[in-house]
Amino acid sequence: MIIGIDLGTTNSLVAYYTEDGPKIIPNRLGKNLTPSIISVDEDGQVYIGETAKERMLLYPKSAAAVFKRSMGSEKVYELSGKKFLPEELSALILRALKEDAEYYLKEEVTEAVISVPAYFNDERRKATKRAGELAGLKVERIISEPTAAAIAYGLYENRENGKFLVFDLGGGTFDVSILELYNSIIEVRAVAGDNYLGGEDFTKVIEDIFFEKNPELDRDSLTEKELKHVTKQADNCKIAFSNERYSTMTCKIGEETYEMRLSIDEYEAKCSDLLDKIRQPIKRSLSDANVRLKDIDRVVLVGGATKLSFIRKFVGKLFHNLPDTSINPDEAVALGAAVQGAMKERKDSIKEVILTDVCPFTLGTEVVIEKENGRFEDGHFCPIIERNTTIPASRTERLYTVNDNQTQIRCKVLQGESRFASNNVTLGEIRVKVPKAAAGKEAVDVTYTYDVNSILEVEIKVVSSGEVIKEIIKTNATDMTDEEIKERMEALAYLKIHPREKEENKFLLLRGERLYEENIGHERQYIEYAIREFEKALDTRDEATIEGARRDFKEFLEGFTE
Repeated sequence: MIIGIDLGTTNSLVAYYTEDGPKIIPNRLGKNLTPSIISVDEDGQVYIGETAKERMLLYPKSAAAVFKRSMGSEKVYELSGKKFLPEELSALILRALKEDAEYYLKEEVTEAVISVPAYFNDERRKATKRAGELAGLKVERIISEPTAAAIAYGLYENRENGKFLVFDLGGGTFDVSILELYNSIIEVRAVAGDNYLGGEDFTKVIEDIFFEKNPELDRDSLTEKELKHVTKQADNCKIAFSNERYSTMTCKIGEETYEMRLSIDEYEAKCSDLLDKIRQPIKRSLSDANVRLKDIDRVVLVGGATKLSFIRKFVGKLFHNLPDTSINPDEAVALGAAVQGAMKERKDSIKEVILTDVCPFTLGTEVVIEKENGRFEDGHFCPIIERNTTIPASRTERLYTVNDNQTQIRCKVLQGESRFASNNVTLGEIRVKVPKAAAGKEAVDVTYTYDVNSILEVEIKVVSSGEVIKEIIKTNATDMTDEEIKERMEALAYLKIHPREKEENKFLLLRGERLYEENIGHERQYIEYAIREFEKALDTRDEATIEGARRDFKEFLEGFTE
């Protein structure tokens, strides 16, 4: 039997398929949800789920939570003197779910379909697969959470074709996916999201309000244990808003008891920044899929955070369409993963459906560009497979030598959306020898092939000699954690641009860079050309030239709908 697993940031679930449809398997405590928390005591005993959650409140330094946000990185968690990578902690969760399934089903379980956020990159997906293998599972497929949710809702069983949007706000990640149904085919048209936005952030808002309303409490002076207690009470306060318009939070710290009564309206107002962050991935996915809001036939809510009434109201207003919440949003992904497992087993009672997916990030290489004065500038990004390209996909770009008697060409394999190579993530590097010749006379064809299992093959063919080099990119060369990559992107983005003194110039350049990252295809090329033209004007240091170029550039940027 192939089980379906939703390996979540906050909670994880396991499900299996029956003749009556998919069913959640309860854990050893009889609950459907297993908190994604690990705790280790001084004797090396490992605690998982609810037990670990309780222990974390007592011994916060011995426990780890929200480690899914660091999947695929080399971040190390030290628990009672023992060190774990994120996938090792995840493997412990998966092993517990496997044991729960075996106990409930009374048979050995060796295969699973495991879900991941649609916006997970290749390394995170591979880390999830490794976690499954460490848990003793053969991972039949890594499936995107929104796609699993779409299967759970039975979208493929609808008689009418249409476009669907899956709004997945989980504990630690946010995904939005646009899917199109055509007969028995579910095609993922576009995905977007934020790996650092989820229910945990909405809990933190309540924490902040709590400290604002109790100014005598100094957050910095509290112990880690006291802070965990505040977080737990804030989470309880948030959960109460699923059914009530008012919620009370009570914390006992030391000998004092602190209370806060909060209304849903005040809470919603304080979450305005988070709601704004939700809008951007929605806009990006609609733009990439070339779909308008009014073209969406159905909106499906997934993830525990969507239980908040103002989240549902927000989505309803945004799409002018009441979202579908007919399945428990905590369980939809696991149920869909179980159905996918049944499809892999080709069970007679289930309708076969063809799933297509997309590449969530742009894959490309580093190139040099020729400036006006004939000099070359390196460090630029050349997209080869753009984000939201249906996979499997294969694309080729021809690259030329830039120096006389050049003996080799370097292909740096990159993943990301910035037009500057240094701001994107390096996946690997391949060097190929070329015959000596005048600049521009020798060339290589660089072919990227990306398949449904997130495997990237790079082929480099020397045009003149026909020599071919192929390499599978394993995407594990980076030694940076997810947090470090995020901080680096924010701190170093656009630093290669020559310093400008005028604030409006800085603003327009940054806006242009953002639009470049948000767009693909011809629009991306137009934006890059406009940025270069404005940069050339700034390099002249002539105020009149800059003023005219600034007006033109501003008008150009305002032509893009945001």
